[in-house]
Amino acid sequence: MIRTLTLVSTLALATACASVPEAAPIEPELFVAAAQVEDAEPRPVEIVETPTPLPLPGQMKPVDGVKRTVTRVYTSPSETIRKGTSEARIEPSVDGYVNAIQVYPYTEGALYRLYAAPGQVSDIALQPGETLVSVSAGDTVRWIVGDTSSGSGGTARAHVLVKPIGAGLSTNLMIATDRRTYHLELESGDGTYMAALSWRYPADELSQLISRNSVALAREETSIMPGVALDRLDFDYLIDGDRPDWRPVRVFDDGRQVFIQMPEGLSTMEAPPLFVLGVSGEAELVNYRLKGNYYIVDHLFRAAELRLGEKSQTVVRIRKREPRSGLASLFGSKG
Repeated sequence: MIRTLTLVSTLALATACASVPEAAPIEPELFVAAAQVEDAEPRPVEIVETPTPLPLPGQMKPVDGVKRTVTRVYTSPSETIRKGTSEARIEPSVDGYVNAIQVYPYTEGALYRLYAAPGQVSDIALQPGETLVSVSAGDTVRWIVGDTSSGSGGTARAHVLVKPIGAGLSTNLMIATDRRTYHLELESGDGTYMAALSWRYPADELSQLISRNSVALAREETSIMPGVALDRLDFDYLIDGDRPDWRPVRVFDDGRQVFIQMPEGLSTMEAPPLFVLGVSGEAELVNYRLKGNYYIVDHLFRAAELRLGEKSQTVVRIRKREPRSGLASLFGSKG
């Protein structure tokens, strides 16, 4: 009985090996060079900055043969201060309201208007996590100024509270924190008042986008391709030929693209060009991209070669293993 089982096993193994013949050699002339293209994936966040020209003197040059007359307009110091203050003043807007809070865009040196009313408290909310250093008001007799805080830990928020004792009053307020300085103009009236105001910080938002970009780009550098289906990966490829330092580590596909993993440090070597043979056995034009230490080929192929050199070429061949059937799929075969 044991001899019978041994004989059957031997015959099965012999049949399995015989059912998968060695792959026929492919002439090098059948391969066509693949075209390398740049990886044109968009960045996670695109940041666009609009340059603002500075009004520097002497930048405009006179045209040859044309006399230029410069007219200087004299303004008094008081007029200059009035004009500068007027241009720096930011008034509340309907679009700036979020519920009862007027949200101003923070700009260094701007004058923010706050309208208050007797018997009403107006809340000036600072950025969460910002530490209040000092508060200075021009009129501390007819304006009541205090401070408090809300939240705790990283969400702690400082608040400055102001209340006039009558209508028709005006003064200014300067708030210093560990991050920035705020300048406000306070004015009181009858009835109408601003319950609260706060700021949004475009410079901080831009800094956060840049930081998020850096993290996202670093993550993309370690990712071969987003959206690759792991359950569809096929590693059934053979690598043979020469053994240079740039010989691929492994080859696999996801049913749409082929990924050729090269050894670490490929950027310090001379990357070999890729030549492919289509699935149908005929030469096909194929694009591929180099991302990190991976060659990403845009189509499946029957065979490919990495070649380097002119007369004495170093050649590494990549071949898609033919599907196995019958007893060969059970017992496997060599090659």
